[in-house]
Amino acid sequence: MKDMAISEMVTYGITFLAVYVQVFFLVTFFERRRELGTASTEVVTLKDYPSVAIMVPCWNEEKTVHGTIESLLALEYPKDKLKLVIVDDGSTDTTWDEILRYKDHPQINIFHKENGGKHTAVNYGIEHTDSAFVGCLDADSYVAPDALKCIMAMYEKNPSIMAVAPSIIIHQPRTILQRAQKIEYNMGIYIKKMLAYMNAIHVTPGPFSIFRREVFEKIGGFKKAHNTEDMEIAYRMQENHMKIDHCHTAQVYTVAPDTFIKLYKQRLRWIYGFIQNTIDYRRLIFRRQYGNFSFFTLPSGVISISAAVFIFGTLAYNLIVLIGHTITRWSIVGFGSNFSTGIHFEWFYINTQTIVFVTILLYSMLIFAMIIGSRMARQKLNIHIISYVVIYSVIAPLWLLKALWNSATARKPSWR
Repeated sequence: MKDMAISEMVTYGITFLAVYVQVFFLVTFFERRRELGTASTEVVTLKDYPSVAIMVPCWNEEKTVHGTIESLLALEYPKDKLKLVIVDDGSTDTTWDEILRYKDHPQINIFHKENGGKHTAVNYGIEHTDSAFVGCLDADSYVAPDALKCIMAMYEKNPSIMAVAPSIIIHQPRTILQRAQKIEYNMGIYIKKMLAYMNAIHVTPGPFSIFRREVFEKIGGFKKAHNTEDMEIAYRMQENHMKIDHCHTAQVYTVAPDTFIKLYKQRLRWIYGFIQNTIDYRRLIFRRQYGNFSFFTLPSGVISISAAVFIFGTLAYNLIVLIGHTITRWSIVGFGSNFSTGIHFEWFYINTQTIVFVTILLYSMLIFAMIIGSRMARQKLNIHIISYVVIYSVIAPLWLLKALWNSATARKPSWR
């Protein structure tokens, strides 16, 4: 009974915190919704066009690098103000041959170096540019033609911004798994925008985040950071009180993992990176000078991981107990006895505990987040919301548990 009481207390506590986070997002949305305006349908114009350099780090991207470069060349930005720096980080396939096709292009500089990891390739490119703004685009991603103008418009309106993250959308999802990720990414746009309003963003995604050069001059370049360099630099910027914003109208399309194994490895790296970076920057947690990043973003991430693991563990334990009781009952009274009296439904036995209604409220707010995120992404919410809930309920705890295990045993996950 005592163990059950503790379990119920933990369950209620976790559920309350989860609802609190969603309510916080919801309140922020209604307070700032007018600021979203109609920007998604407006033609963006700039008073000035600062120089921008985009790094494209490549490692074995022979199938996608051409499309990535072509999407950058199609950006609606003055050609003399936009430079592309393509860095082959020691690829072992034909990536370098694909890059060589652009060796004489006036907007493009190409480099080949020994493999050292993505962060070294990006830093190498930054060292070979002098543009006022610096960005990065993964070699498996593609930008919308107006994406750069949308981001630069934010800099023009607010000179205090030091980095701007885009909206990332799944590129041409074909499988059920990819369509489930599409729902997740759309919801992520809503969450990232709300975090931006709170000045609490914790990651500047590799696909097309744009920085002022001043960022790298003041706090240094990218670090390996547990293979999540785009997260670590955001932590470092928050520590140095550098404002990170989000441009929901700047759309970037990325290729989603098409198998469970690929998705598992990707998310394992992300969660492991979050855990390790949070440990590295634990000095920021609950420190007033770091604002909502300190009091909301980091604690919410820790609580979310803990909650998912606890709920999964509770469900797994209850399932094992149920199976054990069922096997015992069958061994005593026989298999057929369970069906001798038929199955009857009684309205009286519907669970009306508070936790049920709170859980329904939580899922309702999550669906709201998916709807708003899909609208911000200019896409429709569809039936794949069901596949998202089902798939992630089953497999997400696996990479969460593995990430915790790797952290506890100091085992680093592979990049791919």
